Amino acid sequence: MDYNTRIVSDPSICGGAPVIKGTRVLLRTILASLAEGDDPEEILKDFPTLTMEDIWAAIAFAAASVKVTVRLQKLMKP
Repeated sequence: MDYNTRIVSDPSICGGAPVIKGTRVLLRTILASLAEGDDPEEILKDFPTLTMEDIWAAIAFAAASVKVTVRLQKLMKP
């Protein structure tokens, strides 16, 4: 999934934290809800401006972030 079309980071919106485009819903809010065990349907009820594709974009963003972190850690090993 190309999460770049759904996730934006703009200093004038939520201090530049990544949000779902066209909303003020923070990615960390979506990911924290999933981590706490909320079903995607519950998240969609809590945030009616979101779609299931937005939730998948948040997951894809998190997965890509982990990959980058792991690569950097491998590069920085002595």
